[in-house]
Amino acid sequence: MTFDLSTIDIASPEHYEEHGYPHPEWSWLRQHAPLVWYERPRFDPFWAVTKHSDIVWLSKHPKLLQNAPRLAVFDNSVPPPEEGVSRHLLNMDPPDHAKYRQVASKRFTPRAVQGWEPKVRQITRDVIDAAAQREEIDFVKDVSAPITIAVIALMLGMPERDWPLIFRWTNEIIAPEDPEFQREGDKQKTLEGARMEVFAYFNDLAERRRRQPGDDIVSEVANGAVDGRALPPVELLSYLFLLVVAGNETTRNAMTGGMLAFLDNPGEWKRLQENRALVTPAIEEIVRWTTPVIQFCRTAAADLTLRGRAIRAGQSLCLFYPSANRDEEIFPDGGAFRIDRQPNDHVGFGRGEHVCLGAHLARLEIRAVFEELRTRLVRAELAGPVARVRSSFVGGIKRAPLRWEVAPGARG
Repeated sequence: MTFDLSTIDIASPEHYEEHGYPHPEWSWLRQHAPLVWYERPRFDPFWAVTKHSDIVWLSKHPKLLQNAPRLAVFDNSVPPPEEGVSRHLLNMDPPDHAKYRQVASKRFTPRAVQGWEPKVRQITRDVIDAAAQREEIDFVKDVSAPITIAVIALMLGMPERDWPLIFRWTNEIIAPEDPEFQREGDKQKTLEGARMEVFAYFNDLAERRRRQPGDDIVSEVANGAVDGRALPPVELLSYLFLLVVAGNETTRNAMTGGMLAFLDNPGEWKRLQENRALVTPAIEEIVRWTTPVIQFCRTAAADLTLRGRAIRAGQSLCLFYPSANRDEEIFPDGGAFRIDRQPNDHVGFGRGEHVCLGAHLARLEIRAVFEELRTRLVRAELAGPVARVRSSFVGGIKRAPLRWEVAPGARG
């Protein structure tokens, strides 16, 4: 396919909703214009970065390429929050980023996550047992969302009656452009309303955990310290705000996208069923294939040159992770879903100091789902069209209707 640099679309949310990821466009850019200045009426201009090596290099130089002030590329009809309203790990730079990351990082180490494995597997089994009672389901509503929401809610210490709030809040925060999630048809009201509700909810919960700490992340953050001082209110609430959104949105989309990939590649599903040893590389391939986070930005702190192009201080570079994960130089057959892929040097969890804090937890949740299904899923097929979220930030799937048959699970 051939594209025109003046009209190629890799940023509009509507394009992602209607067509999914623009892999043909990214492929063409990697070959003809791997670093291109992208300027459109609806978006503040940016350098589009589509090559794996460039994204890795840019991610490993946080002092030269800063996360603040531009988190990602968004439609200008969704104004960014006012300065000082939100400050979390994703928009922090050195040295604050490392200090704040340490506040809850011990909750996401391999050892800590391993301690959650029995509970995650029980949640997964219970959710699949319930969904198995019906021949037609929505994989998002009935499987991936309930699992990921239950896990992060339990880790945060949220009472079960409040769990449905997470699903609504994250949809509204991630995709305020999507009419299905909007409040009164207004993007700004949707985003600000959800953010204020999250802040109010966790302000109350944090106050209770200060008085009565528990073994949960809210207690950890509410009673945590940076440079010997308690987290300021904005940073504390922003921290929990980020964990609520990132803790379920991306993993549920990886799970759902992984299920769809297996439906499109039944031979790979058969291989997984026949060989449990393929589960570990399959998890990495699911993350590479789905790459739920589409893009983040970096802002040049000083002039630099990349691929012979002069990038000026203050200009934004947008890192398109799904493009890097199909880069022909790293993945010669990147357009193929192959669960035994080795090596698999994907950037689905990012790179550098901003590598995903919850990567080990995400892997565990994905593993639990597909280990459960590989022995129980008798048959599955799409029962209707897949609906994608109107977002160019996260590759969200709203609905994935399936017709399936699941065998009873073994009781431990």
